[in-house]
Amino acid sequence: MRVLLTGHQGYLGTVMAPVLSAAGHEVVGLDAGLFADCVLGPPPADPPGHRVDLRDVTADHVAGVDAVIHLAALSNDPLGSLAPELTYDINHHASVRLARLARDAGVRRFLYASTCSVYGASGGDDLVAEDAPLRPVTPYAESKVRVEDDLHALADGDFTPVFMRNATAFGYSPRLRADIVLNNLVGHALLSGEVLVLSDGTPWRPLVHAADIARAFTAALTAPREAVHDRAFNIGSEINNVTVAEIADQVAEAVSGAKVVITGENGADPRSYRVDFSRFRAAIPGFDCEWTVKRGALELAAAYRKFDLTREDFEQRFTRLAVLRAASDAGTVDDTLRWRR
Repeated sequence: MRVLLTGHQGYLGTVMAPVLSAAGHEVVGLDAGLFADCVLGPPPADPPGHRVDLRDVTADHVAGVDAVIHLAALSNDPLGSLAPELTYDINHHASVRLARLARDAGVRRFLYASTCSVYGASGGDDLVAEDAPLRPVTPYAESKVRVEDDLHALADGDFTPVFMRNATAFGYSPRLRADIVLNNLVGHALLSGEVLVLSDGTPWRPLVHAADIARAFTAALTAPREAVHDRAFNIGSEINNVTVAEIADQVAEAVSGAKVVITGENGADPRSYRVDFSRFRAAIPGFDCEWTVKRGALELAAAYRKFDLTREDFEQRFTRLAVLRAASDAGTVDDTLRWRR
């Protein structure tokens, strides 16, 4: 298949592109390039692609494409809360516009990167399945709910949207993010000797490795239409439903000498949920996640050491909000996060 991969120069896209290529697909990228330089280790070999803002996509960008995998988004809760209008403009409106253009161009399958954050403060001890009430508590998660609703309305006999509700990602990517929980805790442990938890440690988090997300999307791309058409799937594994305190303990085991410090200064995080991932396994027989939190923590620690992660890079180059603030302060992007010409 000829696959348009949006966000191919992001944290997940950089991992996913070679997985898709190895499966025999022709990958064409589409990315604004805001985070293209956030590289730890050897520069990745990107597929050919379009350097374009998601809000500026045209019919030409989806012409001749068999499927779209849509990862591109402002994917950070603090950023979404700081600029909610941009989050809705990019994550919601531009995403739905892309889907309409794709459908009109004859694209048959549209895999949308949603999030388990749509469940928000689910409460209770039961595992949350795809038919659970959606209770997003951030603009980022709310934008994902809105896109799912609008893509559902676009589904028809020729256009198959699939809603891939990823758990919180972790793991090494050549384009690193340090502002997601496991990646952040491992970096902080290596650089300071402390596994610093600012919440009270009690919230539940479902985690999933970037490579397992890539494998799941690749499987959904060619799954029988009746198995995935207009359906939502939680992407992850029940074994990686863990509390923040448990994540911290796994990090302390992976980083010798690091001590867990739970300050509780941010109080109890309202985003707490454990997730049922069985629907995707039922739809895609033989699929299961391969990575555990512990294995991921060891991988991250090894990569951080191998590529000499510095505190400055950890806090600035690999933190989404810091990257965008630096670009804005330097005048390379305007107040809508578009490149200045």
